[in-house]
Amino acid sequence: MDIKILGSGCKKCNALEAATKEALAELGLPVEVDHVTDFAQIAAYGVMSTPALVIDNKVVSYGKVLKPSEAKALIEAAQA
Repeated sequence: MDIKILGSGCKKCNALEAATKEALAELGLPVEVDHVTDFAQIAAYGVMSTPALVIDNKVVSYGKVLKPSEAKALIEAAQA
């Protein structure tokens, strides 16, 4: 599983990264989370509103900070 946070490194981006890591810990998944800050790379995903959560190269959330439970649900759905 490949998980990325897209965003400039702002407070909201960091909050999404923390929530995602918490969700992974709850699921017992030893997955590394990449934080992409390069605007060209972010734009390549078609994301214009950050922060965004990308799972296995698919944008599953953008423009809002997810709660750990919401991130967990998206991760579980991606595993199915």
